[in-house]
Amino acid sequence: MNNQTVGWNENLGANIRVAYAGQELKNMVSTGLNSGFNIVYNNSIAELSEYLGNQSILTLPDIILVEVDTEGKYISFVQEVKKSFLLNGLIIVLLSSKNDKTLRSKAVELKVHDIYSLPFSLDDLRERLNFLVTFKLIKPKLLELSKEVDTTYKMPLGKRIIDVLISSCMLITLSPLLLLVAIAIRLDSKGPVFYKSKRVGTGYKIFNFYKFRSMRTDADQLLAKLSTENNQYAAEGGANKAAFVKIKNDPRITKLGNFLRNSSLDELPQLFNILVGDMSVVGNRPLPVYEAEMLTSNEWSMRFLGPAGLTGLWQVSKRGKEDMSERERKKLDNFYAQNYSIWLDLRIIIGTVPALFQKEKV
Repeated sequence: MNNQTVGWNENLGANIRVAYAGQELKNMVSTGLNSGFNIVYNNSIAELSEYLGNQSILTLPDIILVEVDTEGKYISFVQEVKKSFLLNGLIIVLLSSKNDKTLRSKAVELKVHDIYSLPFSLDDLRERLNFLVTFKLIKPKLLELSKEVDTTYKMPLGKRIIDVLISSCMLITLSPLLLLVAIAIRLDSKGPVFYKSKRVGTGYKIFNFYKFRSMRTDADQLLAKLSTENNQYAAEGGANKAAFVKIKNDPRITKLGNFLRNSSLDELPQLFNILVGDMSVVGNRPLPVYEAEMLTSNEWSMRFLGPAGLTGLWQVSKRGKEDMSERERKKLDNFYAQNYSIWLDLRIIIGTVPALFQKEKV
């Protein structure tokens, strides 16, 4: 076995251990990651497997970097790592010398943490690896983190009173409409009336998020492929993965679902989320876990220091517009988290009415 350790600099205060497999990109990677990372190089996946087999829980690497090989050995390697009780918590990042869209779909299917295809920036790779290690350290303490952040954000009493009044009155008033929509969904397609998913709200708090079902029952299975091929935010990201996912002309949506979405009737069950305190009427949209995991570093974590909401600045300003960039959406979320007030909420609520009936199918 040709294991080589390079690039460790104690003065940086970092102790990130990396196990690498491959030869094609080895020299480039060693040049770009020669500080702050303790890298053990292996010439093949077989050598890497043998190396990992000789490690204890105290000597395991933090990250596994694997070059994508033409024979597809990386696939079985990742699958075996995922099955291992000792190794399944390791961060796995794939590197490829070919820019092939199918590789990203495969990476999502394998549930690796990221994939980089040439040409990619070594600075971006370095930043991503540092972030993944940092997030791995805080993820097991997500409950503790949410409690800590909640002490910074406290729902104003006036805002909570308005939320309870609006949500309870609307649920009572709209109960006949809710029943009609539920019956229509039952008649339109097979599957449950409500769609439930895990969302991340204020202070990274995870809760059950409810909507009327507007998609096919296999929608979640199709998301991995569509998020790489038809994501509105993907084009601006280049080789980097976009944090938000928004599918143009989403083929997963049912015929009735198109109407429910364009009229925003699919959002009505979130009135229950507001009533129980998971969300507010106005705030930043609670994100799916896979999106929230990409926004836990630097300035983007600011959006989680404000309330999660049914409607917000994004909905009333640029929702559905083709020129809506990922960065603009993040900035709107951060602005609201820092500047929300009762008066701003009232302006957003008033502006939400014309924004409900959008023509863009996004």
